[in-house]
Amino acid sequence: MASEANMADETNNNEATELVGDHVETVDVSKHPDPSIPVTDLSLADIERRQSHPVPWAVFIVAVLAAIIAPYWLGRSLAVGHTQWLITHLNLFTPRGVAFVSWTVTLTTFTGLGLAVVESRNWLWRIVFVVGLAAEQFIAGLSLLKLNFWYSTYVVYGDSARLPNAANLGIIAAGVGVAVYAVVWVGLLILIKKGSPLNVLTRSWASFILFFAIETAALLIVLFGGLLTAV
Repeated sequence: MASEANMADETNNNEATELVGDHVETVDVSKHPDPSIPVTDLSLADIERRQSHPVPWAVFIVAVLAAIIAPYWLGRSLAVGHTQWLITHLNLFTPRGVAFVSWTVTLTTFTGLGLAVVESRNWLWRIVFVVGLAAEQFIAGLSLLKLNFWYSTYVVYGDSARLPNAANLGIIAAGVGVAVYAVVWVGLLILIKKGSPLNVLTRSWASFILFFAIETAALLIVLFGGLLTAV
């Protein structure tokens, strides 16, 4: 009876007797009167299956594929079938303006993708990514983007090829900026020790600043580095 009284007292006082080192001591223990996980007959696999939401993900994948294929095809069809109409309207812009627009659209696409990975539960950034990807692919189709795009644009657009070339350079600049950022970011994660004061450079806000700084540098190289007149 005495033992049962002691146990009840320990339960009420949220204390227990333990062997600490070579001495017996009374220590505090955590007390959870209500279970934090509800009782259920579902297995862990059943719970994960209910939380997976396969239908929205399937729709998202289909939307990404459609954003890659359809806008590029449409832009390329316009470039080949309505060349003179495009030249008339594109001549309203300057090469630097076209390069800036294509860089901005591509940057928005990559930013939406990055934030969709970071904020995986927020579908807003996935929508931004898909819309930006569709716009970027449409511009790429209009400007006949590929590795040696300057030959294709000259064949189709003739002396007005400087404008689609500028659009291609804007897209490429944003892509190169992402590649450089990825290399620099991984290098920082590898080289900087956890206790170093420079570890602040690996924070999320520092990462975004670094990303936009590199992208801005890539844009400035295209706009003022002579590339717009070289192709």
